[in-house]
Amino acid sequence: MLSLSTYPPSYPPLTSLPRFSYLRHPSSSSSSRIPSPPPPTTATATRVKITSSEMDSLPEHRIVLGCGAAGVDFLATVASFPKPDDKIRSTSLKVQGGGNAGNALTCAARLGLNPRLISKVADDIQGRGVLEELESDGVDTSFFVVSKEGNSPSTYIIVDNETKTRTCIHTPGYPPMIPDELSRSSLLSALDGARLVYLDGRLHETALVTAQETVCKNIPILIDAERKREGLDDLLPLASYAVCSSKFPLAWTEAPSISSALVSMLLRLPKIKFVIVTLGEDGCVMLERSTEEAPASEEKDVDSLLESLKQRKDDNIAIPTCYASVIYNFISY
Repeated sequence: MLSLSTYPPSYPPLTSLPRFSYLRHPSSSSSSRIPSPPPPTTATATRVKITSSEMDSLPEHRIVLGCGAAGVDFLATVASFPKPDDKIRSTSLKVQGGGNAGNALTCAARLGLNPRLISKVADDIQGRGVLEELESDGVDTSFFVVSKEGNSPSTYIIVDNETKTRTCIHTPGYPPMIPDELSRSSLLSALDGARLVYLDGRLHETALVTAQETVCKNIPILIDAERKREGLDDLLPLASYAVCSSKFPLAWTEAPSISSALVSMLLRLPKIKFVIVTLGEDGCVMLERSTEEAPASEEKDVDSLLESLKQRKDDNIAIPTCYASVIYNFISY
């Protein structure tokens, strides 16, 4: 079944929604080889959390385990991207938590789930701030590895107001995490009671060990496939669900269109129950594997079907809307 989810024109863009919250600066007396950046010039994002009445409707066991990146983002907004050897001023600066796993698990906590995160930071200003902010949002950081030396992951992001683009300059954490830093007893403890395991493709060696143990316990795995990464091909066959960026399905399958790429992913990954590709302000597309057999005559070209779903979009609807097809046997070219 193919589904198209859309946002109305007035709906806030995803970039304006709270991610991993604003990172406060620890005291300057803390020892670190990385200097503390200046305070941001923009306001802290409002924290959105589920209400107590909404919590009552959630299942009792709602533990989500994540394994992946958590770090610090420095977002400098500029009027236009600098030319080589230019000196320009930013119009604003934000310092906030980043990393796909850090963002995803923070959102899970704010939705009322009980997330645990396996990751690694250094014992520096940024690393301590990351742990503090995650813990304040309700993310269990007891499975983090904290290195006494080195540096925590960080990303400098130049946001270009003229072209509405962003350029990321990433500094990986050092030393990198290795599987031996997560004992099997700690991994089993992290998995205890988990209903879902989230992997963002980072820390791929540790993620693979986590995924293999997860499969043994019959816990579903969700892969966040942002782009082709080292080790991701080993993780995808173990996944139950995949959420991809708009570029990943095309790059991974070399298919001619997004919709045919989703079909190719389901064919190549028999354990996958659904694949979602995110399209920014245009919403997302999901292809779900059905347990029911479609009639032999019910074959449909997947590209044509997606176009027909787009034609059903109603811009007068003021809330995000899902347009779903019936079950078909898909063909693609």
